[in-house]
Amino acid sequence: MKQQVDNFTFLTHAPVHKVILKMAVPTIISMLVTSFYNMADTYFVGQINTQSTAAVGIVYSVMTIVQAVGFFFGHGSGNYISRKLGAREVADAERMAATGFFYAIVAGIVIAALGLAFLTPLSHLLGSTPTILPYTERYLGIILLGTPFMTGGMVMNNQMRFQGNAALAMYGIVSGAVLNVVLDPLFIFGFGMGISGAATATVLSQMFSFCILFRMTHNRQNIGIRPRNFSLAPHYMKEIFLGGTPSLSRQGLGSLSTAMLNVAASAYGDAAIAGMSIVTRITMFLYATVIGLCQGFQPLCGFCYGARLYSRVHEGFSYSIKLGTAFLTVCAVVGFLFSGHIVELFRDDPAVIVVGSAAFRWQLLTYPFITYIVATNMLLQTIRKPIRANLVAAARSGLFFIPLIIILPRCFGLLGVEICQAAADACALALSVPMAISAFNDMKHRR
Repeated sequence: MKQQVDNFTFLTHAPVHKVILKMAVPTIISMLVTSFYNMADTYFVGQINTQSTAAVGIVYSVMTIVQAVGFFFGHGSGNYISRKLGAREVADAERMAATGFFYAIVAGIVIAALGLAFLTPLSHLLGSTPTILPYTERYLGIILLGTPFMTGGMVMNNQMRFQGNAALAMYGIVSGAVLNVVLDPLFIFGFGMGISGAATATVLSQMFSFCILFRMTHNRQNIGIRPRNFSLAPHYMKEIFLGGTPSLSRQGLGSLSTAMLNVAASAYGDAAIAGMSIVTRITMFLYATVIGLCQGFQPLCGFCYGARLYSRVHEGFSYSIKLGTAFLTVCAVVGFLFSGHIVELFRDDPAVIVVGSAAFRWQLLTYPFITYIVATNMLLQTIRKPIRANLVAAARSGLFFIPLIIILPRCFGLLGVEICQAAADACALALSVPMAISAFNDMKHRR
């Protein structure tokens, strides 16, 4: 209890930049580590062949669906927990913590069962060509076994973060990532398991992270997850739905857009799929940094909104945008200058490098816009503006990306595939600006 009181004082009274940096740094590390699971697999599998590289990219869309479910329950329950702790209603927060966690475990089991039952048609649907299909089935079949551990782990990670304990959440995620980096080359090359070894390493790492995180939930600094606190009351599911659907939209549509991108690229051969898959990994790694920064803003936003300290919410929002935009601008310049060399690190194939470097440069042109889009989404989600939050969450990967990935390749061929995300980002920014302004205008009327 004392730790929760200290968090309340820190989040509602300490200098905004200090709060955001303290919350954001471990959250950024956690997000980068989550992305690193896929980066590590892509790197090591890239040493096998182009088809294996493409298969990992294809399965990534399934992993983003699993992440979407984890974020749905984690952010939905976490947003509620932060507001309740800000209002000093601890018992209600404890019930939500258990409810969100156990719902996520059940959802993970259902996803695994359905995925394994329809493994081959799912692999075709995601864009596997005949030459890629055997690799996709082997990799995906193992990855699905870890789904309940992935959804449960993400819920615990996010709940700790919303309580102001981002550093503890980081330790659980990082421990799994370190294990994954060690096991990947051991299983792939040492045991001769190939792409199956990469999948096995990932699942074992996720299980390890899950166990570490679950143990940490019983640390006195966190709200413990206890079965007796689980509730079937519709109120809690409603709150999870309202607080979590923006994350589900953002991540779920991200999965759909990745699958559609792979299908569009498949018309131009395996090298095009591999090139776009590599670019997706690289850009998502950078994107994860900004997601982590803006998620560091969320505990401050939730606590201060619950305590009616709206000026601090605005200050934190502005600071997050300035810091994230500066970071992405630097990344865009460096990435633009060395795009070919960066892609080559993952697959030394001239055809893959040509496609990947072109797509990477196009996406980097609009990368500085992303912080504003993400921060607006996080703001609206945390202060419980579900309709506007869902619109902004869907903008980059759904509302604009999906029609563009259908239209642009028909007009410009492979170039249309390469420029699609940049065009969607520009449209998403145009939507986000008035949404953020309207949210702060609403706060003025609540004073």
